[in-house]
Amino acid sequence: MTVAVVTSSPPGVEGGHLVIARALAAALRERGHDAEIVTTPDYGFGRLTRSYRAARATDVSRFDRVISLRYPSFAVRHPRHVCWLNHTMREYYDLWPRFAASISWRNRIKEGVRRAILRHVDRQLLRRNVTRVVAQSQTIQRRLAADFGIAAEVVYPPPPLRGYRCDAYDDYVFSVSRLDPLKRVDLLIRALAELPARHVRAVIAGDGEGAGSLRDLARRLGVADRVSFLGRVDEETVLAHLARCRTVSFTPFAEDYGFVTIEAFASAKAVITCRDSGGAAELVEDDVSGVICEPTPAAIAIALARLADDRALAERMGSAAARRAAATTWDAAVARLLL
Repeated sequence: MTVAVVTSSPPGVEGGHLVIARALAAALRERGHDAEIVTTPDYGFGRLTRSYRAARATDVSRFDRVISLRYPSFAVRHPRHVCWLNHTMREYYDLWPRFAASISWRNRIKEGVRRAILRHVDRQLLRRNVTRVVAQSQTIQRRLAADFGIAAEVVYPPPPLRGYRCDAYDDYVFSVSRLDPLKRVDLLIRALAELPARHVRAVIAGDGEGAGSLRDLARRLGVADRVSFLGRVDEETVLAHLARCRTVSFTPFAEDYGFVTIEAFASAKAVITCRDSGGAAELVEDDVSGVICEPTPAAIAIALARLADDRALAERMGSAAARRAAATTWDAAVARLLL
């Protein structure tokens, strides 16, 4: 069977949806299908019409099946089209209050009109253009029900086909993500300044608009000597740190899914996350495969200290995390997506 895995991306941007696209295509090929990634353009704010038209004009007729992942790629036309939704344009949906508060009242009016149009277009596409909508997390499932009245099945993305391993439980916490405000890496840095976690070390991998301010924050709080900023790193470096760290901190705000949790689990590492972290927290069983805490530096500091001070606890939670990852398989995901 020929399958198009369709996503969209701004030029030069590496996001989780591309990781999912590559992982899904690899899983399909491993199971005997001829899979190809098709990327439609995402021209960004102010050029949404152009982005949706480009996706609509993308010819995928030579494929037997289509699996799209996000806006505007779900605008492609095909009679057997499943949308395994990662996210819509969140600034016009769940992040609208935050976005609207950041712009002038004139721009709020302009963006409000664009928001209304885009939400209408998305509703038509997701209800009429695709054969079936599948959510990548319960967080996305709830958004689909609230925004479009769509009852979607949840199929969690399994870990990508990488060389996950557990080599040790060294004395540091690892964080990997884009360094932008929604990822809230500042919570980890602020937690290191709290009394319970003043002996904890952190290694932070990733780059983004917030990189400079996070380094400044570490210096201001007096924790710079306990934080290593790696910048953008390759896959092998990420796998090596997942293999060696004591635990993983991943505390984003209302994440759609977030591969970090399942990748940490595949490396037998517990995850510290927050109650409002969305999909990132859904796989974590509190006090079993990780710690789910309030999104405050004080609460995160206590969680960090517990795992830093008790290697046996980190190992027990890591073993439970590994079992959860092993139960999330590409065989099951592919079977559900190709129904």
